[in-house]
Amino acid sequence: MDKKESKGFVQLEWVCPNCDGRNPGPIKSCQSCGAPQPDNVQFQRAADEKLITDEKILGAAKAGADIHCGFCGTRNSGSAATCSQCGGDLKEGKARAEGQALQAAAPALKAVACATCGAENFGSARVCKECGAPMQRTAAAAAATPELSTKTPAQPSNGATKKISLGVFLILITACVALWYLFGATSKSVEGTVLNAQWQTSVAVQEIQPMNYSNQSGNPPSDAYSLSCRDETQEVCEDKTIDKGNGFAEVVKECHTDTTQYCDYTVDEWNTIQTYTLDGEDNSPVYESPSLTSNQRTGRTNEVLIVTFNTSDGQKTYSPGSVTEFQQFKIGSVWTIKLTALGAVIGVER
Repeated sequence: MDKKESKGFVQLEWVCPNCDGRNPGPIKSCQSCGAPQPDNVQFQRAADEKLITDEKILGAAKAGADIHCGFCGTRNSGSAATCSQCGGDLKEGKARAEGQALQAAAPALKAVACATCGAENFGSARVCKECGAPMQRTAAAAAATPELSTKTPAQPSNGATKKISLGVFLILITACVALWYLFGATSKSVEGTVLNAQWQTSVAVQEIQPMNYSNQSGNPPSDAYSLSCRDETQEVCEDKTIDKGNGFAEVVKECHTDTTQYCDYTVDEWNTIQTYTLDGEDNSPVYESPSLTSNQRTGRTNEVLIVTFNTSDGQKTYSPGSVTEFQQFKIGSVWTIKLTALGAVIGVER
């Protein structure tokens, strides 16, 4: 069962759509241009939010969502019955939306220059400490620098940047060409005579065996036995800042219990108990045929195939991709061997 615990209330802020000025959440009109707060303006968390301790402000925070008068649009407290501006019945008004969990504000800018007087202010400031002018969001973002320095680090000119980019590009192209030449490009073709053909085969034998598993989370397999399960619980908590629709938000600690099942059990599974290998020097690989009991089966088979050629560049080895291809390399047959610049075999053809 989920549990909720109120940790207190914080003041939000809103941005005037008319002038972009930032305002404290409870303020009904923009401090910068005087425009009334529209009923669709979204409250935001402040970068410097603190839990409210003043009892009078707490009372306003707990009053519920504000109501915009249906007659004049004035914003009123959620506890009001009539409009403070026109006296209209607020039953005809529109209550602001509430209950949304708000995201944390972006970190406050280290320094902001006032657009009116140029004075330095903290990034979270709403009004200038020198002239009292409202701090605007766009002006704050544009003027912010780590130390309010007017110096700009030197940047490479466009010509220098293009030269650097071209140089890096040419280096990469050169490296790619070199790698292709050394490892991919055919340097030459030589004639090769099959000197030897070698093979090794392997056959796995599997047997049903009981496998024990411990501390496995989730549901055990349906065919498990010797089953023993237990539940482990832990409380997971998260702080959420919930918009109250009145310029304030309630900080709520929400907790719920997570339960995970852990089980010990045994399952019968096929396991490789032995691998039988055979090898030879001809073109006809064969596989072992082990005798099996009732709870055994043959598993995966595998083969290693190697053909050795005698060429003017010395002996070269090649690994065919299938037994069918391997069987074509009869002792004494002549083939054309394709080599890389480093002498590695990359292809064989008649």
